[in-house]
Amino acid sequence: MSKAQMSTAPDLVEIDSRIRFDDTLQIMEADFSDFHFDSSEVVNRFYDRLERRIADSGEELWFFLVNLNETRIDPVAWTAYSRRGKALNMAHSMGSVRFDASDVTRRQIERAANTEAFDPNLFSDRDAAIARIRELPSKRRKRLIHAPNHTLADFLGRLSFDPETVIMHVDFSHFTFHHSRDVNDFYDYIEERIKERDRKWFFLVDMNGCQIMPAAWIQYAHRGKRLNIAASLGSVRYAAGSETEADIRLRAESQGFRPNICNTREEALELIEALRAELTQG
Repeated sequence: MSKAQMSTAPDLVEIDSRIRFDDTLQIMEADFSDFHFDSSEVVNRFYDRLERRIADSGEELWFFLVNLNETRIDPVAWTAYSRRGKALNMAHSMGSVRFDASDVTRRQIERAANTEAFDPNLFSDRDAAIARIRELPSKRRKRLIHAPNHTLADFLGRLSFDPETVIMHVDFSHFTFHHSRDVNDFYDYIEERIKERDRKWFFLVDMNGCQIMPAAWIQYAHRGKRLNIAASLGSVRYAAGSETEADIRLRAESQGFRPNICNTREEALELIEALRAELTQG
């Protein structure tokens, strides 16, 4: 099967074959050639893997080199492609250079660049794109170590347990996860409190005013998924702002979980009761 004929749900082996790292030039190359982004789910699956591979590389910052030869991005996938690409660039790119774009894709990117005020850095071939990267300054330090933005006092009072309803209330309201260290510190605290009680809970999560910055998203998704698998009977979120809600819904498409986002706490509690009933019937 050729790349152009491949399934709309590529597996990890296929995606991994399209992601390469050059440690000498500090380049992460994403090969989108002959690839068809025909849905937001396909976009999210690819970008989930890009994030994971960057995390596994041990380096947070790379120059991005993107091969767009015969890439197709359907209109229904464009919002997800633009949003996930922007977030990945903000968190992990020292500069992004694209090459060999088709006329259709070039026009899509140039329109986005005009709207969102970024330099598309589009070149006709790979050599010219790499030459451009060689001109860009590296922003790496010896090793990026995040300083914590929060202390234990910031977590106290943000977690409560109701044994009668078996609900754990997590208060992320007006809290900012700036980067992975913030995520790990808060989730370490949550995990320790759950271990003390030695049981699973329904998670009720207040997202009002919560901000998850691009540099925090990979670890936020990873720790949240791990905690849900280990300790959740069902998770419901409420009062998420439009930006956070959009990001959660995009990632839910490819990561196999129900976003369960409600407008109010009352609606969230009703949904928890519905989840409880499903478990009972099961």
